[in-house]
Amino acid sequence: MAGLFLGRNIRMILMLESETVRIGRGVGIGSLLMIGLLAVPWCLGAEGVTTPDELVARHLDSIGTPQVRQAAKSRVAEGTAEFRILVGGSGRLDGKSALVSEGRKLHFMMKFPNGDYHGERFVSDGSRVQIFTATQQARSIFGEFLRGQDVEIREGLLGGVLSTAWPLLHLEDHKAKLSLAGLKSVDGQQLYEVQYRPKKSVDLQMDLYFDPTTFRHVKSVYWVTVRPSIVNVPGGPESAVPTGGEGVALPSGNSETASARQHESHYRVEERFSEFSTVDGLTLPSHYNLRFTQELQNGQTTSWEWDIKETQISNNVSLDPRNFEVK
Repeated sequence: MAGLFLGRNIRMILMLESETVRIGRGVGIGSLLMIGLLAVPWCLGAEGVTTPDELVARHLDSIGTPQVRQAAKSRVAEGTAEFRILVGGSGRLDGKSALVSEGRKLHFMMKFPNGDYHGERFVSDGSRVQIFTATQQARSIFGEFLRGQDVEIREGLLGGVLSTAWPLLHLEDHKAKLSLAGLKSVDGQQLYEVQYRPKKSVDLQMDLYFDPTTFRHVKSVYWVTVRPSIVNVPGGPESAVPTGGEGVALPSGNSETASARQHESHYRVEERFSEFSTVDGLTLPSHYNLRFTQELQNGQTTSWEWDIKETQISNNVSLDPRNFEVK
């Protein structure tokens, strides 16, 4: 399938510093009570959530009313995509992105006009996942990693609330276990950390982060340590990492990855979501940042980043079933 197939009316573009309060002798009990009452909202905002269920309920309310959420059966998010190599090579590419979802089904594409690296494409029919090649012949190291650790796609986590497949919208279907780890300092700010564990045990660790004031989902981290006993090493020799070509120089990693079969390696996927706006009554992010990092035991580190700006988000779009075919 060369591209995405939309309905006839839709065209796809692929494309505290803390402050001390000093109270003098003249302050009466009434004033003290007033100060205490004024402090209540702040305390609730920071410490009011004590269970995963409560956090999920507030998170869902941050997206929209139950009626509006339930009415959104499908979604198309189109935008620009910038690919950057942060470690292990050099270069950048500009292209387009498209995230198409319907229920628990997902089709996510990032496309770049480059012969050696034309981008990534992931498809899920709600239970099975297909990872497409990033070159003419092979998947990228990121695609190969996701092929071995596709639970984040199968569970609908990839893309966050941009996708109708977002599992917190219908946890009863996933039967996943959520653990609230409390407030954590992440990227210089306090966020609620929720550990997501699917019904079926997997190696991949999945941590979701929420703003304690708005309860919006702002970050996800998926990580795994691969040891020699694991045979299917993500990003193994069967994955190709192209070199050179039109402003991008990617590391050739096959020999290093082969070495990882005898050592411990670390893999990490990070998603960040920001610049929220309301579309059809739903509060969704328009800025999506995706980063993949692999650290091999021999010292070889590769880090790639895709920065996506959503320019158009459409809900309840008529979609062709071929968007979600997994072969």
